[in-house]
Amino acid sequence: MSRRARYFMVWVLALTLVAATLASAAPEGQLTTAVHFTLAPTLFEPAETPGLVTPFMFLYALHDALVKPMPDKNMTPSLAESWSASPDGLVYEFVLRQGVRFHNGEPVTADDVKFSFERYRGISAQMLKERVAAIETPEARRIRFRLKQPWPDFISFYGTLATGAGWVVPRHYVEKVGEDGFKKAPVGAGPYRFVSFTPGVELVLEATESYWGKAPSVKRLVFKSMPDQVTRLAALKSGEVDLAYGINGELGEDVRRTPGLTLRPTPFSSTHWLLFADQWDASSPWHDKRVRLAAIYAVDRQAINEAQSLGFSQVTGSIIPRSFDYYWQPPVHPFDPAKAKQLLAEAGYPNGFEAGDLWCDAATSAVSEAIITYLQAVGIKTKLRPIERAGFMKEYQEKKLRNLIYGLSGIFGNAATRIEVFTASSGMYAYGAYADIDDLFRQQVAELDPQKREAILHRIQELIYDKAMYLPLMQLAALSAYGPRVAEPGLGLITDYPWVAPYEEVKLKAQ
Repeated sequence: MSRRARYFMVWVLALTLVAATLASAAPEGQLTTAVHFTLAPTLFEPAETPGLVTPFMFLYALHDALVKPMPDKNMTPSLAESWSASPDGLVYEFVLRQGVRFHNGEPVTADDVKFSFERYRGISAQMLKERVAAIETPEARRIRFRLKQPWPDFISFYGTLATGAGWVVPRHYVEKVGEDGFKKAPVGAGPYRFVSFTPGVELVLEATESYWGKAPSVKRLVFKSMPDQVTRLAALKSGEVDLAYGINGELGEDVRRTPGLTLRPTPFSSTHWLLFADQWDASSPWHDKRVRLAAIYAVDRQAINEAQSLGFSQVTGSIIPRSFDYYWQPPVHPFDPAKAKQLLAEAGYPNGFEAGDLWCDAATSAVSEAIITYLQAVGIKTKLRPIERAGFMKEYQEKKLRNLIYGLSGIFGNAATRIEVFTASSGMYAYGAYADIDDLFRQQVAELDPQKREAILHRIQELIYDKAMYLPLMQLAALSAYGPRVAEPGLGLITDYPWVAPYEEVKLKAQ
């Protein structure tokens, strides 16, 4: 064989290997996920993220942020290749990646970033906008936020899952189709593009070739709404779905016993609690701290933990996750129904009282029912009022609920960000406030010394505990399950995050 012929054969072989590599890298297959709530368009919209981590289940697929939590670190440059803060804490600057585009082909620019921030109306929107003096776009790939005064938590709110303000949508497309049009057919810059949505039933996404980051290995993602967990487990066993969220209690044990199924607990920054919404109403029994303490002593939280999450969750005395900066460890009140009855008698309710309604997200109905049973046992009589997730959060935010509210939040941040949203008088979900807590909260906002700030935030948490503002339940470990077709589910890859992410890491087994 001549030298030329040998070179030709090597060249052909190289081309064949390259083609085979490219072919194997192309996304293939479909991952079908059963979700434990009703699908709604607001969940696909970065501008409307509530005080829940739920929407990020979809945002990580459809959209992208300047900076976001990833497996390597909490604030990973994404659409921004870099970011920096000025020494005086007044200016934050982001530099966008070169050549990044939305799914419709439009380039991602600083103008889109500015538009997305100004359009944002979700959790903590008012506070963010009140503290930003100006947004400058000196170049197409450079954006600058100027603050009115130094604010240590700006990047905690903007660059983590504390809010959706840093997630970017295409300005021209939104202005062209309008707000309703965008909800019906969202366009983002994430690894998957929108294909179709059947309200309350199913969302279909497909891998896009234009994503700037690692290419997904799964071609299609399908999310199916199955609020009933028995239905979700049946679908997982039959192969109708490959992954199911919200598999609790006895059904989790069923997963463990079923060949081919895998149970995956993912501890995350979701604390659950009851808010005594009427504690500021002098005519309500909940105005009396002894009544609130009675409710706290009445509930066996460890038993609920064992029943609902097989003991993987952590009983807590706070609404703030233990992993958050500035967290203060409170004592945890024990389960003591005798003490609960004693406190009720001291407060003038020896035979208990009618406590009205307990409002909850429908997905937490099982825990809420258990709480009602425990309260009933000491004489506190209440009725369950479950609402689908989107509606519940809307009514919670609009202060339409009363008596008892099942609160929860899995968004990122630190002790100050959680207090700001749920406890300070300016908070989106605050039904009332206390002057001493508000005064301290205003002090810590302007405090740049980390040790002094920590001392103030610890004192706030002590006051929250002393006033018995909440009945803390647990810091949740979400239980999910997946079937035999899944090689890598992508669960637990991001610290303190409960859902699959990043979707580029998900892998199916070769068929």
